Amino acid sequence: MPAIVTIRDLSKVYDGGFEALKHVNLEIEAGEILALLGPNGAGKTTLISIICGMVNASSGAVSVAGHDIVTSFRAARSQIGLVPQEITLEPFEKVIDTVNFSRGLFGKPADDALVEKILCQLSLWERRDARVNELSGGMKRRVLIAKALSHEPRVLFLDEPTAGVDVELRKDMWDVVRELQADGVTIILTTHYIEEAEAIADRVGVINAGSILLVKDKAELMTQMGRKELRIELQVPPEAVPESLSSYDLRIEDGALIYTYDTNAERTGITKLLAALSDAGLVMKDVSTRQSSLEEIFVTLVEDAS
Repeated sequence: MPAIVTIRDLSKVYDGGFEALKHVNLEIEAGEILALLGPNGAGKTTLISIICGMVNASSGAVSVAGHDIVTSFRAARSQIGLVPQEITLEPFEKVIDTVNFSRGLFGKPADDALVEKILCQLSLWERRDARVNELSGGMKRRVLIAKALSHEPRVLFLDEPTAGVDVELRKDMWDVVRELQADGVTIILTTHYIEEAEAIADRVGVINAGSILLVKDKAELMTQMGRKELRIELQVPPEAVPESLSSYDLRIEDGALIYTYDTNAERTGITKLLAALSDAGLVMKDVSTRQSSLEEIFVTLVEDAS
C-alpha cells in the first residue's frame, strides 16, 4: 500500500534543550490502523501535534496525502482529523450543531446527509439534539470523533481515544474504529492500553525517549519477538523445581511448572524436558501453552532501549 503520511528525519527540540523527537522516520500506509505505543513523555503527542500543525518541528519534513505540512499547510490539514486526549467541547452546544460547526471551519458546505451518517455510525443520532453537558464521558468522546470526521479527512489521529472509558464502551469504540477503516480512513492511535493495539491495529510502532524503536506488522512482531510458555500440571504439585531439572528455564506458578521457550529457536527443548520429567518420576496431569502478550513484548523493547 502507498504511504499517505510520510515523516522524514523529524526532530523537535524545545527551549531549554529538551529533545522531544530525535530524527524520526516513518511511513504510514493508506487504509491501515497504526498503533503508536510508548510511555509517558515518549514523544507520541509531540509527533501528532507536529503532523497536525499545532507544533513546529525543529527540523525534518512531513507530508500528508502528498501535501507538505508547512508549504501546503491548508491542503495537508484538510486531510487530517484529530481526536485529542482532552475533552474540549462547548458544554451547552447541541451535538449536531457542534459537528456542523466543525465542518464549517474547514470551509465545507452544509451536508445534512453526511452529518447524519457520521452521527448514526457513532450511535449519536438519537442524541443529536442533546447538549454536550448532558452526555456521558464515552458519548463525549464519540462527539470528538464526529467533529474530527465532519470535514471528511483521509487520516484520523486518535490520541488516547479510550482514556477513562470503561471496558465495555472501549470495545464498542474499537468496533467504531474498524468501521471507519472499512470506509477507507487511515487511523493512527496512541494508547496506554496494550490490549487496544493488540485488538485492532494492523501495525505497531514503539516510541521511547523521542525515537522510533520499531514499526512492525502486529502478527509479525508477536511471532518474531514473542515467547511461549509451556504450563505443566503434575499429579503431585511440586514445592520446588527438582534438582534434576535445574538446567531448564523452569519456575513454579500456582502449583504448576512453567517452561519458557523461544518460538524461533531451532529447538524448543520441550521433548527433552518431557523426557526428563518422566525420568524424574513426575507424572503429568495436563499441558498447555501461552503466547507472550504484546504488553510483555512492549515492556521488553522499552527496557532494552533504556
